Amino acid sequence: MSKSSLPNPDLKGKVAIITGASRGIGRVCALELAKRGCGIVIAAKTTEPKKNLPGTIFTVADEVRKIGSKALPFKLDIRDAKRCEECVKKTIEYFGKAPDILVNNASALWWQKIEDTPMKKYDLITSINARGTFAMTKACLPHMQEQGFGRIICMSPPIAPIGFNGRTAYNVSKFGMTMVALGVSEEYKGENITAHSLWPATIIESLASINFKLGERAMWRKPEILADCVVGLIGEGQDFSGKMLIDELYLRSRGYKDEDFVKYRCDPNVEPPKLLLQETSDVWVFRGDVNKVEDDKTKDITSKL
Repeated sequence: MSKSSLPNPDLKGKVAIITGASRGIGRVCALELAKRGCGIVIAAKTTEPKKNLPGTIFTVADEVRKIGSKALPFKLDIRDAKRCEECVKKTIEYFGKAPDILVNNASALWWQKIEDTPMKKYDLITSINARGTFAMTKACLPHMQEQGFGRIICMSPPIAPIGFNGRTAYNVSKFGMTMVALGVSEEYKGENITAHSLWPATIIESLASINFKLGERAMWRKPEILADCVVGLIGEGQDFSGKMLIDELYLRSRGYKDEDFVKYRCDPNVEPPKLLLQETSDVWVFRGDVNKVEDDKTKDITSKL
């Protein structure tokens, strides 16, 4: 492995709220932070496993505790701003301190053209992605400001004037998440509160990629690449803030070389295509309703899959 300058902070005494942490990327982020001593709030909706959706706030809490860190499972629908405030309140009660870290990971996927997007669906994805991220961040910020430390990471793409074909409604909602990070960075400059957006270059292995059938597994990277970025960003100083980051590019900026990315491959013999990089991400797949995936697949550009 190449010599890396990626921060690897000791997080003992720190507390992180991670939304959408009952499975997938959020779960892996929770476990990586727990390995460094961080207390974890698993903030998600799932309290009972469902078909095609294993994992709950309680199963992840058990995993965190087995690592040796404290865990608070909290049932949260981030569309409910009062529950977001209650989540922060319960965090303070349980851990005896306010959250230091917020990972805005909870999100809804909708990759369809404008004419194929019902307003009800538009309202849903914007209320989860943009509004939910805003509400959860708003609930945390006064406490972060009071304690003089805060690290906020939004799992959302860089804002760019390309990649809208079949993504308009989705981009409105996800760019809203990115704007929250940019706003925090400007509004809290000099107060040791940083915020970034973080986005993968490739499809990431998760129940979303599995259930929505986003290509073969060899096309994916493991979620650990995003978790490693989250750890690094928590350890960065307050002068590093307001960045719209791609996972691979951030890691390369900290010394990673080609060989360092092999460990993230789902298939060790195949380097996944960078389908989520905006400069290469003209529409190639349509997804929205997990029950209509087979219908959506008939519209896919199979040359990219």
